[in-house]
Amino acid sequence: MTAALRRAWDRLSLYLPVLLMGLLALATWWLVRNAPQPQEQRAPAAPRHEPDYQMNGFSVRSFAADGRLQSEVQGQTARHYPDTDTLEIDQVRIRSAGQAGRAVQATADRALSNADGSEVQLFGNAVVVREAAPGQPRLEFRGEFLHAWPNEERVRSHLPVTLIRGGSRFTAESMEYDNLAQVLQLRGHVRGVLAPGR
Repeated sequence: MTAALRRAWDRLSLYLPVLLMGLLALATWWLVRNAPQPQEQRAPAAPRHEPDYQMNGFSVRSFAADGRLQSEVQGQTARHYPDTDTLEIDQVRIRSAGQAGRAVQATADRALSNADGSEVQLFGNAVVVREAAPGQPRLEFRGEFLHAWPNEERVRSHLPVTLIRGGSRFTAESMEYDNLAQVLQLRGHVRGVLAPGR
């Protein structure tokens, strides 16, 4: 029996590597079939234009290095949009001090400001006022849209505007004003009423 067993073992040992390879192939096939599928690479979702925080009845002040108040922004409601890093403000009131220290005020139904407040778009009943100074009368801009750069002391609009300077009043279809360069450009159909000089 031992000789027969030995012959059977010899024959089996000849086919054992082939049997083991078959079992390994079968086990590999089973693992591949039952393994979880890799997840498809998805492009990152574009950020949605939704606010990440909101403030109600707020007032934000910024100060210069010497402690002087530089600007103050007040509003009924403000919403921050992270995709554009902008702040949308309802019933906005802005007060800032220009380079010469003169107060500039702005109000509107709605405003859209960049992150640092250096660019503000005013929508609906927009008014920007530069207070009077020695030798310069009060200056006021009114319109449905005004685009202001407070740090650069510039105001622009592509829509009809009204300019009131002291007792004089002008209307135009669009305008651009640069206080630092002392340049005002009124475009389109311009009408004006000049107050008599003193």
